[in-house]
Amino acid sequence: MIGYNPKDWWKLIFAFHRSDTFRFLLPGIAGVAAYTGVVAYVENDVFHASFKNTTVVHSLVGFVLSMLLVFRTNTAYERWWEGRKLWGSFVNNSRNLALKLHAFLPKDSVKRETFRVLIINYIFAAKEHLRTGVHVKKLAQTGPYDTDFYKQKKHVPNQIMGAIYQEINNLYHNQSISGDQLIVLNSELQSFTDNLGGCERIKRTPIPYAYSLFLKKVIFLYVFTMPIGFVIEFKYWAIPIVAIIFYVFASIEVIAEEIEDPFGTDANDLPTDIIYETIKDNLEEIL
Repeated sequence: MIGYNPKDWWKLIFAFHRSDTFRFLLPGIAGVAAYTGVVAYVENDVFHASFKNTTVVHSLVGFVLSMLLVFRTNTAYERWWEGRKLWGSFVNNSRNLALKLHAFLPKDSVKRETFRVLIINYIFAAKEHLRTGVHVKKLAQTGPYDTDFYKQKKHVPNQIMGAIYQEINNLYHNQSISGDQLIVLNSELQSFTDNLGGCERIKRTPIPYAYSLFLKKVIFLYVFTMPIGFVIEFKYWAIPIVAIIFYVFASIEVIAEEIEDPFGTDANDLPTDIIYETIKDNLEEIL
């Protein structure tokens, strides 16, 4: 995710970052401009066409298309924001669990190190699980929890959380914690799995295929029929007009596509790497 000052208007207006949709859509913008130029030449210089009220239909369709794009953007941002809330919950749950373990366990207990490593590993595994998969060799090892242990299940976060539950259960059976303390810790542990499940729901449930397909077709038909009417009224000035309209509508769809899966490494995705480092620093300080 890119950090920026939202109040710095001039810098944002003239900024050209790799995440800018203009770069991504530049070939399409050039193609639309060339297509509009051909249509303008054929209608104005070859056939000398003279239609009337040529922009009325596109004005009406443009309003409907704008409403569809608003819904599309709001839906994508809602998914992005829900993902951010879930990762914010990861931060709070990690701190709460670490603080409770810090209070329950003796300061010289070796289990403090075990829990610290396992919780940090869980957050790292959750982050990578939502991307391309977990490389278990990057996970820290402690006691019996080595690379071979993490490889036992395909769902690595579940494997790590199972180990945390087992360690908590061992503390209870060894009478290191009471039954009431066990219940207190269980509520925190459950929230980790709930958060990850919410993130998996976002990642694995994209916008319905039919809706995405329909919206792209409407944008295509709208833009590629626009020059037929606009060149009558605006002549060759229709070239920049149509290109700008294509840039605006297509950019909204491209941005929505990027943020509806917010757990990757794109410029507008959630800063899960930074959140992970924050959790890691907090747990190292507490435990």
